[in-house]
Amino acid sequence: MTFAIIKTGGKQYKVTAGDTLSVEKLAKPEKGGKVTFEEVLLVDDGKTTKIGKEAKGAKVTASIVEEGKGPKLHIIKFKPKSNYKKKIGHRQPFTKVKIDAIK
Repeated sequence: MTFAIIKTGGKQYKVTAGDTLSVEKLAKPEKGGKVTFEEVLLVDDGKTTKIGKEAKGAKVTASIVEEGKGPKLHIIKFKPKSNYKKKIGHRQPFTKVKIDAIK
């Protein structure tokens, strides 16, 4: 089984053809559009493994399934005895992609 390790959004992901994963929000917001991940760190086809400079020409193509925001996280700041309370909410944007092929 062929798999690759790609880097996007400051994180690394292990992907195979047909996988669906959520990554940091990408610049292309078109639903059903195509994305190419050029920063491939490792490619393994079951027989040989290419790492670093050997995997330089490899590309991973994917199609965008959906875009959205993650669950709400609540951040609370509190200082006792000084009447200071602050509540902040945050929802991280994401892009869900389906891996089409590893080349």
